[in-house]
Amino acid sequence: MLRNTKTRYGWAAIVLHWLIALLFIGQFALGLAMIRVASQRTSFELIQLHKSFGFLLLGLVLIRIGWRLGNASPELPAEVGAMERRAAPAVHLALYAAQLAVPLSGWVLVSVSVLEIPSMPFNLFVMPHLPLGVSEQAETFWIFGHRWLAYAGMALVALHFLAALRHHFWLRDAVMARMISPSLGRRDLGPE
Repeated sequence: MLRNTKTRYGWAAIVLHWLIALLFIGQFALGLAMIRVASQRTSFELIQLHKSFGFLLLGLVLIRIGWRLGNASPELPAEVGAMERRAAPAVHLALYAAQLAVPLSGWVLVSVSVLEIPSMPFNLFVMPHLPLGVSEQAETFWIFGHRWLAYAGMALVALHFLAALRHHFWLRDAVMARMISPSLGRRDLGPE
């Protein structure tokens, strides 16, 4: 089952969800590590790797958003309360926004940097800079912005993860299970 149904996520949504989750969390860890490395050469290589995965993340998020717009999302189980029904779409929207804003702000950052170092995703090609003015002030602003957008994104990821654990362990519904496999939680979710 590739596509979503009214009760389950399909494999496309599941694979994109977990790839993006791993990349987003991994990018946060890599971002923290690359600024703490003493060796300039190693730092440069880690920054290029961070930029490479950032462009990959941006592409996957755009694909995921396109897939999401073209596929119905599974409905929440009937026992989910009204407040959570309103909060869940808002948190998902905020997650998508963060997943776009963090790599885009990174691209803006390298585009306005006075160092003017080209971005070479996985050493395959040179990604052009955005047509923005280069200045120290802009670079300082976007360093701050990129960093705090990443922290905000990780806070949303933590909230999302805690909500999934709540569904699985406390409410004992199939909300989390259906993002692991289309076949998990069939009994709890009812017919298609």
